[in-house]
Amino acid sequence: MKITGFQTYHVRPRWLCLKIETDAGIVGWGEPTLEGRAQTVETAVREMMRELIGQDPRRIEHHWQTLHRGGFYRGGPVLTSALSGIEQALWDILGRSLNVPVHQLLGGRVRDRIRMYGWSGGEPTGDYVENVQRSVAAREFSAYKLVPVPAMQAIETPAVVDRVVALVAGVREKIGRSVDLALDFHGRVSPAMAPRLAQALEPFQPFFLEEPVLPGDTAALKDLAGRTTIPIAAGERLFTRWQFQELIEQRAVAVVQPDLSHCGGIWEARKIAAMAESRNIAIAPHCPLGPIALAASLQLAACTPNFLIQEHLTLGEGLLKQPFQVVDGHVAVPTAPGLGIEIDEDLLQGRIFAGDWRAPQFRLPDGSFAEW
Repeated sequence: MKITGFQTYHVRPRWLCLKIETDAGIVGWGEPTLEGRAQTVETAVREMMRELIGQDPRRIEHHWQTLHRGGFYRGGPVLTSALSGIEQALWDILGRSLNVPVHQLLGGRVRDRIRMYGWSGGEPTGDYVENVQRSVAAREFSAYKLVPVPAMQAIETPAVVDRVVALVAGVREKIGRSVDLALDFHGRVSPAMAPRLAQALEPFQPFFLEEPVLPGDTAALKDLAGRTTIPIAAGERLFTRWQFQELIEQRAVAVVQPDLSHCGGIWEARKIAAMAESRNIAIAPHCPLGPIALAASLQLAACTPNFLIQEHLTLGEGLLKQPFQVVDGHVAVPTAPGLGIEIDEDLLQGRIFAGDWRAPQFRLPDGSFAEW
């Protein structure tokens, strides 16, 4: 089997989809999305794919090593996101060629269903509590995540802390104590403020505290982990096992969150998960992207013993011929070949755009830039 061509598609709201074609008539799909930089990643995909035309798509590890190491410069969000989407598509091809799901090629499933968590918007607006309460009443999920913090200065007033606590307290009161509530600080909080906020939020027993400080600051994460009982989660903006190594070896987190469209792909995320497992650290793949990225994440979840819970913002409605179905907060382990999905290319064509989605911008009261 040989790779004969590929196509890229910018799909609303902000996804970049990749289709790799072979001379056997088998195609594979991947999602090399990088939020706000999809056009840049598309160029990297085209450069990398030049190396793969005419090659056997089933030599996934060989191609990964060549693309990651062969350009002299390696790593970072753009190159690794491009590599991740390509790698996903190669696994899709391999699974389809053997008529088995990808997780069967990675050791087989270790669970029968995969726990999902719901989101309540992206900003702490007034309808947060009501949205979560309605979802809980409908038994959609048994866990939710919200971003309770606004754009924050390095040192904030007690009033800001009080507002964050009041928001979390309101959600916890409405949903009760049998539903998990994860909190995402999105890297907005300084190492000075993170312990203060964590201490104030401990009575509500959050499921985990995600990105309490900016990524890469392992010392601050470890310091915070030693000062709070809330499990710390991080990793969505780290790339390949080498960047996760210190985080895991230092036990700076209780949960690692590699993004399969950024960290290097399915097999790289499985390696990261195995490293974490050796330190009794759980994995909760990051996935605020499209259904192809979700499909890749579910394949990982199916075969990974230390998997905790799966993020998602879409189940594939409007793009997949058969969207994923959530039942009592879980989706079934996919059983169809490859990534287990079929793209409706007619629907895809109707959602194509230029790929010029821009990340939101936030400002502090003095007009200076604030972390997204």
